[in-house]
Amino acid sequence: MIELIVLDVDGTLSDGTVYFDAQGVELKGFSVRDGLAIDGWIKLGKKVAILTGRSSSIVEKRARELKIEWVFQGVKDKGAKLRELKAELGLTSEQIAGIGDDLNDLKMFSEVGLSFAPRDCAKSIIQRVDVHLEHHGGKGAVREMIESILEREGLMEEFLALWE
Repeated sequence: MIELIVLDVDGTLSDGTVYFDAQGVELKGFSVRDGLAIDGWIKLGKKVAILTGRSSSIVEKRARELKIEWVFQGVKDKGAKLRELKAELGLTSEQIAGIGDDLNDLKMFSEVGLSFAPRDCAKSIIQRVDVHLEHHGGKGAVREMIESILEREGLMEEFLALWE
């Protein structure tokens, strides 16, 4: 059973575009549908971690909104950071799924039992993940990943019941 999902940000939780306003403030867009699925995942007693190579106050704010407990920004080696988190949580690779879209996610993929990439991931990633999703980053890819896991593990009805 998957107990932890690990999320990259740019290109997965967001569409990978970074906007700056006239004052230099960074802006990103996040899918509320992804957020609702993350919320449900957590309500099922599962864990979520963000593991991103960039650092942004917007990511911190979104993580707080979604009650994501583990947020690691500015990570250069996602594999090493995930190994540390696995040890802290007492999880095996088989209990972890991850989503990423580019080369800096490859080391993370080597630490998870189930890997996903959005439809618009880097071409070199497609053959290196277990599931190449239909949705693009920032446009429902994370939700598709969560629903895929829930279906595989027979938890979809329990997930849907959260909103009935």
